[in-house]
Amino acid sequence: RDGRSDWSSDVCSSDLVTESRNVLLVDDDASLCRLLGHWLTQEGYVVERCGSIAEAREAVRASLPDVIFLDVQLPDGSGMDLLPELHSAHPRVPIVMLTGDSEVERVVAAMQGGAYDFLPKPVTRTRVVTTARNAMDKAKTTLEVTSLQREVDTGGHPNILGQSPVMRTLFRQMDRVAMRDITVLVTGESGTGKELVARALHDGSTRSAGPFVAVNCASIAATLQESELFGHEKGAFTGAADRRQGRFEQANGGTLFLDEVGELSPSLQAALLRVLQERTLYRVGGNRQISVDVRVVAATHRDLRAMVSEGAFREDLYYRLAVVELAVPALRKRGDDIALLADAFVLTSAARHHCEVSGLSSAAVAILSGYEWPGNVRELQNAMERGVILAAGSVLDVQDLPPALIAVVEELPAPTLADSVESSTLQDLEKQAILDAIERCNGNLSEVTRLLGVPRSTLYRRLRAYGLK
Repeated sequence: RDGRSDWSSDVCSSDLVTESRNVLLVDDDASLCRLLGHWLTQEGYVVERCGSIAEAREAVRASLPDVIFLDVQLPDGSGMDLLPELHSAHPRVPIVMLTGDSEVERVVAAMQGGAYDFLPKPVTRTRVVTTARNAMDKAKTTLEVTSLQREVDTGGHPNILGQSPVMRTLFRQMDRVAMRDITVLVTGESGTGKELVARALHDGSTRSAGPFVAVNCASIAATLQESELFGHEKGAFTGAADRRQGRFEQANGGTLFLDEVGELSPSLQAALLRVLQERTLYRVGGNRQISVDVRVVAATHRDLRAMVSEGAFREDLYYRLAVVELAVPALRKRGDDIALLADAFVLTSAARHHCEVSGLSSAAVAILSGYEWPGNVRELQNAMERGVILAAGSVLDVQDLPPALIAVVEELPAPTLADSVESSTLQDLEKQAILDAIERCNGNLSEVTRLLGVPRSTLYRRLRAYGLK
């Protein structure tokens, strides 16, 4: 784009986002814009310039700045009319008004419209740079306070419970990414809650008032994927009795969540890359180019990097999707979150099924905490719903848990750790076998579990019981 800086360099492709310093100058005075841009660029800001209300709307839609300097008098209208529109849509972005006069009434009107500050022309370098810095500091502080308050109130994001260190890290990353209108790749094992993360990104974005459209790519036959995503015209193929909008058009102005994006066919990968690059599409059987304004959040439980190396996934599409990558941790890595989630699921299920269950026994919690949860949060939720339905009293106990879960975490069978020393007790044999295994594996407990043939959770319980941990 002529006269505009490329803001994509402010976003790294890791699972963190570099702190951005993007400034949008909206003024039709080209010489003033060059001067302000020179001052701000020397201070490390990335500056984009436009000279009208229409260009300003397009610039903000394309990439949200951190601070906006907005002139009052513009060729196609008044910046005072654009101010409340921008502030309403993007309340976290500070807007500094620029004007050739300093009338009190105009200042008051600007502040009431949501302006952060009001700078009369001619402006000075010190005033411009100081205002930009203070505006960004205030916006950053507001975001941090909001994030901390949410953690205090809900233990994380709405609808996503978690207080473990790994989840708090994820929440901080989500807060930093949500307001950036960029594609995000959410990774993690099945059942970890990737769609909840995608919804939270949408709800925390400037597109929150728009639609959130979710589609599971793995559930669509390869022959129908193009029609599902891009729509089709009447008669485009057998069975196409009517024109149909695709998921991209349905999500226009909002967020499109592509779950299991690694399952897209090679031809759809190429088509998706084209739409992401050009922001336009053609329906199947159509010849009219359709513009779409959609933020894409993709998710997968597969290793897309490995798929790229194997030639099963396009490298250019991977990098287009993974501008930022957010990794959702497996439930077994979330520590005390297991008990927190279990309690929440018990209460929710009890209310749904009109049961009297109000909690879990300590024995049940111990078993839940010792289980590996291969199905992650989804498996835990299903187990708690089953337990609530079967529980005889007000407390969900061990006998109410799925038998398969109890079988996995039951105590070690005696033959597993026994040796030939007949004079020793079973406990002595167990302890000595564990010590021998630890020595043979040089303290690597993962190797110990494989050597002994026992679950890690069972080994840890025996270590604690024998005072070895």
